Amino acid sequence: MSRSLIINNARLLTLDHGPIPRRGSEMSDLGVIESGSIMIQDGRISKVSSQHITDQNSIEIDAQQRVVMPSFIDAHTHACWAGDRLDEWELKQSGATYLDILKSGGGIMSTVRAVREASVEQLQAQLMRHLDAMLHEGTTACEIKSGYGLNTESELKMLEAIHRAADSWVGQITPTACIGHAKDPGDPNFVHQTINEILPAIHERYPNVVIDAYTEEGAWSVEETEALFDAAQKLRHKLRIHADQFNELGMLESAINMGALSVDHLEATSNQCLTKLAKSNTMGVMLPCSGFHVDDRYADGRAFVDAGGGLVIATNANPGSAPCFSMPMSIALAVRNLNITAAEAISACTANAAYLLGLEDNGTIIAGNRADLIMLRHTDERQLGYEFGGSHVQLVICNGNVVHDTLSYFE
Repeated sequence: MSRSLIINNARLLTLDHGPIPRRGSEMSDLGVIESGSIMIQDGRISKVSSQHITDQNSIEIDAQQRVVMPSFIDAHTHACWAGDRLDEWELKQSGATYLDILKSGGGIMSTVRAVREASVEQLQAQLMRHLDAMLHEGTTACEIKSGYGLNTESELKMLEAIHRAADSWVGQITPTACIGHAKDPGDPNFVHQTINEILPAIHERYPNVVIDAYTEEGAWSVEETEALFDAAQKLRHKLRIHADQFNELGMLESAINMGALSVDHLEATSNQCLTKLAKSNTMGVMLPCSGFHVDDRYADGRAFVDAGGGLVIATNANPGSAPCFSMPMSIALAVRNLNITAAEAISACTANAAYLLGLEDNGTIIAGNRADLIMLRHTDERQLGYEFGGSHVQLVICNGNVVHDTLSYFE
């Protein structure tokens, strides 16, 4: 049962100014109420005010001017997997590159082998542990991709585990079928099989799921990705794409022309192509945790925002290139390496991320919205971009329920 709650004396970041998605200078406006109050009833925000709210039937929290804001929405993750890649991490420390490991059958393929051996129940159990870690960092909604199956049976198994987790987790999960994640080197007809066998099977079971692919040297070519996406669009699936992580191959322009929801990564994207993306309706998703863990390559968030782009940042949580479940860490890295401000980063993982995932009642603090909120230990939200490491989040409210509490309000 959802509690009836009132939060008073908060520095509220409502994100309730301007259009959604936020673009350009709009991303700096967090809709701040310097000393605001929120009332939560039946899992929803029932009132937002600059005045003190009292109600004898509600539990009251005095925020003591700490920041209260929409909880984080992690719009790009691969949080469903089996096994680990600790041995490959040691190879990387010895000098092997990410693409070297991928081409030798490691990387994504090592996780593919572990996933194929795992049961649905095992995948779900590990995913739930990952979701619990995300929740404690203030994330109450996320996207989760398949893509470590690379055959019909295992891709369906992953999506089943993700859907089961969605039914049991307190937060919101948006599944994505990343069936073009890599190529199985043991199957010379893998691209044909994916388009003609895996995609139709996914469509039959999950007709509304977004289709995703990874276009990169050693993975899917532009032409192969376009063929997959053309087939997916004929079945009325929406599209997302991993592109320009290491090499700018031309997939960004195709993604825009196909009306993809987002182009993700963008580390190798030229300013000219970033401007093309910024002028389109396709969102740009940047993943600074990957640059931090892999090779210190980062997308140019400053150029993209200044060109009017709709920016999203996410963790890219996965066992290889971004073993991180913390949106506060992603924000800290984004401020340092994407050259955006803390306010822009907050917009990018709340209102803009909600827009990308189609969560129309999330990402902003307005009456009627789902009550997914966090309270920071800070009185200034810029601390999210300034500090790194440690715990920023003192209280997490998800669907009106207190699900994480370091202040002992509800012990």
